[in-house]
Amino acid sequence: MCACFDTRVGQAYASVGEILPDQRSAASGARDVASPDLPAGSCTGRQGFSASDGLYGALTGWLSGEEAQGLEHGELEEHLESKGRELVRQLYQDSIDLRAAREQRVAPVVGADGVARSNVERAHERSLQTVFGEVTVSRLAYRARGAENLYVADAGLNLPEEKHSHGLRRLAALGAPQGSFEDLREAICRQTGVEIGKRQVEELARRAAVDFEAFYEQRERDAAQRQEVLAEREQVLVLSCDGKGVVMRPEALRPETRRKAENSQPKMGSRLSKGEKRARKRIAEVTAVYEVKPVPRTPADVLPATEQERNVACDGPQAKHKWVSASVTDDAATMIERMFEEALRRDPARERTWVALVDGNNHQIDRIRTEARRRKVKVKIVVDCMHVLEYLWSAAWSFFDEGDAAAERWVKEKARQVLEGNAGVVAASIRRKATCLHLDAKQRANADTCADYLLAKRPYLDYPTALASGWPIATGVIEGACRHVVKDRMDITGARWGLEGAEAVLKLRALKVNGDIDAYWRFHLAQERKRVHETHYASAVIPTAPPTG
Repeated sequence: MCACFDTRVGQAYASVGEILPDQRSAASGARDVASPDLPAGSCTGRQGFSASDGLYGALTGWLSGEEAQGLEHGELEEHLESKGRELVRQLYQDSIDLRAAREQRVAPVVGADGVARSNVERAHERSLQTVFGEVTVSRLAYRARGAENLYVADAGLNLPEEKHSHGLRRLAALGAPQGSFEDLREAICRQTGVEIGKRQVEELARRAAVDFEAFYEQRERDAAQRQEVLAEREQVLVLSCDGKGVVMRPEALRPETRRKAENSQPKMGSRLSKGEKRARKRIAEVTAVYEVKPVPRTPADVLPATEQERNVACDGPQAKHKWVSASVTDDAATMIERMFEEALRRDPARERTWVALVDGNNHQIDRIRTEARRRKVKVKIVVDCMHVLEYLWSAAWSFFDEGDAAAERWVKEKARQVLEGNAGVVAASIRRKATCLHLDAKQRANADTCADYLLAKRPYLDYPTALASGWPIATGVIEGACRHVVKDRMDITGARWGLEGAEAVLKLRALKVNGDIDAYWRFHLAQERKRVHETHYASAVIPTAPPTG
């Protein structure tokens, strides 16, 4: 440790923010020595950090003084949080300055436009807002008449296009899926001391999510997952999809929904009447792919009729290696296509059993069948048993009074028959019961709807095969994804979403649920380097300085 630093350590200052007279000149001096022909190592590391040394000396001097000794621990924390942050910011600045002082001229520097930049100017500066505060980055500018400047050092630092650093962008990426942008703005300010606007936070979140699709397109299974799949080839690959409405700003609604919103006039000004809707939501399409180890079961395991059956009932297969995706901009067809791409990434040889769990939506079923044919893969489509149960309950109120315990027994009996593979028989019995009770059209409407549903979905109600094969028959995973990924974040009180902001949050939330945020961030930074820097150079190659002897 140099003598000048040791001397400063023993000095006390009235305020830790007081800066020695020579500090600013020392900080700027590192930038002043930058030269196109300056050899590496001509500015030593210790000399480059004189401003940081001064701040550290001031801080330790104040801590050893009487004022600090008389403070409570909370007051010390508050003081050190503020002054310590400034010390770290100065360390960052000194490091950047030292790097600028050591920057060597490289040649040739040819842009993507084919123009060689033969003129070099030093001390071109730009600001960078970091998690520690704002710093100034000085670097060499490679210039040519009529062409944009190139900054080789920017690529080495992988500087962003905007003022805010990747560190702040990462904070936005981690916080945006959790709560409102205003809450996130305040949290960033508290954590870093950086004043940032709500709109800037939202923009950082959008920038953070741009590589979502590319990340999953290039990603391979990790070694542990590959080994597990090799050891358990009987694992079933499950695909599932659903949709969840998100309240949007008027300009972000789909054209048909926007027209309905513009043309709808509520009967009352203060509230909606029965049957009226505000037409203010846009469907976020959600998909999931996961794996299960088959667990053969019987209808008695799913709907035990006695206490004895309930005691010996077998639990269903457990989902693992879940992957979810959600989008408010892409339609169901596009999302189902990507769902199949993820499934093929897991089973490129198409050796495993594929099962698609749906809620009965005809468009989803059509798209799944289309993708399966296009990719030459066999997919067994199964309708969620819970949706069937809801239809049966709806039919029950055509025959029983509200709250009648007999309705529950009737629903369990019919559901058990459906699980045994008798959906057609159940549909016929429901119609027959409605006819025998001489119900009019309005009274039997729900019963007829249930019967129609069972007959229409009968090809996808092969529960005996699904249960015997150990497949899941409920869409709990995708229902949970709709809740965790979409509803819990997008449906907070008063939220009205723009298209880009909603899409970014959905992607970031999916990354978090998938446990991929760290791997994604490394990929994102590499992509940023390519986009922001490498594309500006000939052959996308950034020149480097020659080795020094």
